[in-house]
Amino acid sequence: MSAALSALRGLAAPGLLLALPAACLIWAWPVELHGWRAVAIVSAWAGTALLVGSTLLMVRAARLAALFGGLDAQYRWHHLGGTVAYALLLAHPLALAAAAWQESPRLAWEVLSPWAQHWTVWLGWAALGLLMVGLAATFSLHLPYRRWRALHYLAGAGVVAGLIHVWTLLAQPGPLALLLPLAALALCWRLIGSDLGLAARPYRVRSVAARAAGMIEAVLEPCGPRMAVSPGQFVFAAFGDGPGFRGCGEFHPFTVSSIGDDGALAVGIKALGPCSRHVQGLTPGVAVRLEGPFGRFLADRADGPQFWLAGGVGITPFIAALRAGPLQQPTTLLYFYRSAQDAAYLEELLSIAAADACLTLVAEAAAGPPPTLDVRLSEVPGLSARQAQLCGPAALVEAARGALLRHGMPAAAIHFERFDFR
Repeated sequence: MSAALSALRGLAAPGLLLALPAACLIWAWPVELHGWRAVAIVSAWAGTALLVGSTLLMVRAARLAALFGGLDAQYRWHHLGGTVAYALLLAHPLALAAAAWQESPRLAWEVLSPWAQHWTVWLGWAALGLLMVGLAATFSLHLPYRRWRALHYLAGAGVVAGLIHVWTLLAQPGPLALLLPLAALALCWRLIGSDLGLAARPYRVRSVAARAAGMIEAVLEPCGPRMAVSPGQFVFAAFGDGPGFRGCGEFHPFTVSSIGDDGALAVGIKALGPCSRHVQGLTPGVAVRLEGPFGRFLADRADGPQFWLAGGVGITPFIAALRAGPLQQPTTLLYFYRSAQDAAYLEELLSIAAADACLTLVAEAAAGPPPTLDVRLSEVPGLSARQAQLCGPAALVEAARGALLRHGMPAAAIHFERFDFR
């Protein structure tokens, strides 16, 4: 993909978040109002449109994610849009109260007192409360996934309540005639298509093998049309029931570690949470539903020397690329793992490195942030002229990015994706 097309895709999500409020404000700009009442109108429409834009960016679909430059970028803009939308919508009643204060403090209190208002105003307050709970769940990084998902549904209910609140107060629906169905479609797709798996493809577990302590690799064969996947991509998988195994039924992201000629996909599964720990007992014959593929990691490998850095389970996309065939450009792979029992695919990597003259493998145990990172980087010939691909824990990726910049590598040559999706 050209750099220009990649840049355009990177602008698609912020462009959506700017275009919807701009269109609404052109229609609803308060020409004859001034002061706090004008602020109330502007904040209401901008917040409503931004909230719908954020809801659209919540949709988990492969083509949509590709349009927005990757699921990680799409979700980052989704979180940012939702946060700014909530702040604008919270400013709406405060601005109305400030306008009323100019007449009397009592009138200002009545504006802020929901029990003194009509049910339509109650809907507005309910929307703010539901959005607040959903936002709190978003920023609670250690909240269990099932509880997070249940609380995040409340934010969806807040979107619906807020749109109905605006609809009932307007004599003319105006932009809401578009915003309301867009939000409804996005919420229905996320709930039914993604979370309930209506859009998922049926697969079945062919085989399961242990690759490291607390990590398995499952080979999944298609029960219908094949999924077109490239090395470096990931899928969302929900494991069901099968012989001797009862699945948790939740969709979680797993990186593809191998792509078979018959359409079978292998995924590496590390025991990181309740569901992925349970999946370590997976058996052949279990039904699984897949969504995707997602991600652009390794897709923009330019001609010329490469530098790959993997930490722990972050080796998975690289093993997929190496299994796809011999490398076409000189590549140094720096692989950090906690201990020998945690080194997934190490024997296979050593075998590939011995057979592929283009691959230089440096594998090293490091219980914490690798203290030898700068030393290892200084040993890579022509490092500043290479393209870097980083995959691993966030702390390692950030440390490696900083070290690469210090070694003269341009920021545009450093590629990584974030996989902490919620």
